[in-house]
Amino acid sequence: MSNINFTHYQHAHCESGVTTNLLRNEGIEISEPLAFGIGAGLFFGHIPFLKINGTPGSTFRTWPGAIFKRVGQRLGIKVHTERFRSPQKAMLALDKALEHNRPVGMLSSVFYLPYLPEAFRFHFNAHNLVVYGKENGIYKVSDPVMEEVTTIAPEDLVKARFAKGAPEPRGFMYYITDVPKAINFEEAIKKGIRQTCFFMISPPVPWFGNKAVFLLAKKIRQYPQKLTPRKASLYLGNIIRMQEEIGTGGAGFRYLYAAFLQEAAQILHRDDLLAYSQELTQVGDDWRNFAYHAARLVKDRKSDIVSYDELSDLLRICGEKEKDIFTRMDKLKWQ
Repeated sequence: MSNINFTHYQHAHCESGVTTNLLRNEGIEISEPLAFGIGAGLFFGHIPFLKINGTPGSTFRTWPGAIFKRVGQRLGIKVHTERFRSPQKAMLALDKALEHNRPVGMLSSVFYLPYLPEAFRFHFNAHNLVVYGKENGIYKVSDPVMEEVTTIAPEDLVKARFAKGAPEPRGFMYYITDVPKAINFEEAIKKGIRQTCFFMISPPVPWFGNKAVFLLAKKIRQYPQKLTPRKASLYLGNIIRMQEEIGTGGAGFRYLYAAFLQEAAQILHRDDLLAYSQELTQVGDDWRNFAYHAARLVKDRKSDIVSYDELSDLLRICGEKEKDIFTRMDKLKWQ
């Protein structure tokens, strides 16, 4: 039995939410937008040749585990991360950490989390949660997308931690081992912004960063010619699901990053960051507008409400605006 004095807060996105809750448990006052921005969580990728659930892979966030790792590095926090070959070793390591009063963050598959509503349980293997205790063989769970804490049986947790498919969690877990006496948020914010700009505008390949937005726009325009109506609808539906239902999704991530820039403007005393925050909020509205019209097309494939060409154009608008924003942000001067 282990009882850790852990306070649960609900957040918009799983990994930045877990990171925030773990830091707050150590006495570090930090908001979710600040953790998301310092960890350079904003990203985009479209990988047509990587199929997930039979559809091309799209991602609106950085790779799993990166936010927590970067926040730890930039704030001078010591962390422990580990993957496992066997469920037995993974569960033993979890129990050992709990015995040392350490709440543990981990990757899981939402499909195997019985406390989630059935409508939200599908094969997505990059969901983050915190296990903060164990009582009578049942694990106590703080899932940042839930209003209240919950519990999970060990056999269900094993399934969630070792689900098959891309990406495989492989029992990945992480926790904080030591925190410094003083935290320098200013430098961490600057590094986070620089890295986000780099990842959005600098990747030389077309599948990542801002280039990938235009690649997806091109692919969507080709759907009616290259795919059956059913498959085109399936592909488009998966893009919407990844954008609007996984964590905060495409538009939501823009709002979250805009909130980070607003907070960063106050901490660094820079009005220019406040202006960028407002611009990115408007881009979030554009992403949501794209999702709204795409959903209408998916629900009624035979209608002429909106065409695939028009959806492609809406997405290109998002790409052009973000290219302009992050190109200008990349040229900011820092003291």
